[in-house]
Amino acid sequence: MTTGLYDVLIIGGGISGSSLLYELARYTDLKNIALVEKYGDLSQVNSAASNNSQTLHCGDIETNYSLEKAIRVNQAAQMLIHYAKAQKNIKKLMAKYPKMVLGVGPQECALLRKRFEIFSPHFPDMRLWEADDIARIEPALVKDRKEEIVAIGVENQYTAVDYYAMAHSFVENARKEKEKNVDVRLNEEVISIQKKDNIFRIETSRGILKAKFVVVSAGGHSLLFAQSMGYGHEFSCLPVGGSYYFIPEYLKGKVYTVQNDRLPFAAIHGDPDFTAKGMTRIGPTALLLPMLERYNPKTVFDFFKVLKLDLAVIRVMLSLYSVKDIRNYILKNFLFEIPYINRRLFLKDVKKIIPSVKLEDLTFAKGFGGLRPQLIDKKNRELLLGEAKIDTGEGITFNMTPSPGGTVCLDNALKDLKIIVDYLGCSFDEKRFNGELLEQE
Repeated sequence: MTTGLYDVLIIGGGISGSSLLYELARYTDLKNIALVEKYGDLSQVNSAASNNSQTLHCGDIETNYSLEKAIRVNQAAQMLIHYAKAQKNIKKLMAKYPKMVLGVGPQECALLRKRFEIFSPHFPDMRLWEADDIARIEPALVKDRKEEIVAIGVENQYTAVDYYAMAHSFVENARKEKEKNVDVRLNEEVISIQKKDNIFRIETSRGILKAKFVVVSAGGHSLLFAQSMGYGHEFSCLPVGGSYYFIPEYLKGKVYTVQNDRLPFAAIHGDPDFTAKGMTRIGPTALLLPMLERYNPKTVFDFFKVLKLDLAVIRVMLSLYSVKDIRNYILKNFLFEIPYINRRLFLKDVKKIIPSVKLEDLTFAKGFGGLRPQLIDKKNRELLLGEAKIDTGEGITFNMTPSPGGTVCLDNALKDLKIIVDYLGCSFDEKRFNGELLEQE
């Protein structure tokens, strides 16, 4: 079956692909837009509520962010908040929890006090909390505590997002745009992409689609598609899986810990589960997994296609293992996968947040936790920790790993939108965009 010609075709129905679909439908004059998703529903991989920490990152408590990055991420987060506030079902999209980053011991406490002085002028709702303040907000953090503690945090702000529900909201609103053909094609897997005479021919499990511009937002598979078309061979992929444990409701809100700058992995944190009321998740543990989708063993073969193990990749891996903190972290997280040892070892990490937690409180959260396809830059022999995007300048863009995750979906979509506008010569209603998502006149 062959359809007509789309202006833009988006591959991937997660939070990245759905946010772009919405922006193109609402803020451009493009008439024919399609989104293709291989699963029978949207957001079935990393955007699924069970596969991420459901956090709206604003840069205020992320201690591995510079001030510049924190301000930039906060602007992106506010776009998502402005969108959600305009929806009738905002309570299904976002939730308000207190959140904080906890400093334990003199060194971490001094770091947070200094950080507060630098960041608070740019984050007016940010507060520095001493032990008595922490006891009021999160009593479990103080009980049985001997070490000095201090925290930076906020109260009464939107801090949690159901990215699955958000993706559905984007698609629903995109379809409401008048005089637009917004085609959402589920259960349709893309097999190959080819370009001829400035038109892309997309072979799928249900036929042939054609488009003037293609955006691939399919996680690690984006790199696989890119390399199949001759792009991105300077990159390899290192998928990192995160797992969680459930604990009783010790926490009222989100509690993060100070990030070790030497580690390219998230520090332990606790989160109330927005979509599973009464459940609190704590983690993640991190493990290198040879697949491109956490719970899809069929993607193991795809991983080895994009790994492209060569001397450059080996050198990057060896350089990671040569750093003591990284080497010890990888070893410890390997031990987290061994029965009997895992819970007892992880308990020590959890006690940094909740000193009174007990071994019987920890239950492995089976089926929870996603996979982040970290890219290796083989040319510069380094692990890329930020956003991964390949803009070819030839009518096709590949998005691998947004950083930090779904928080920046609308901002990343805006970048793609501007690339599309330049390439196709269509119009962009920037005034409307700024008024609705940036709240600017």
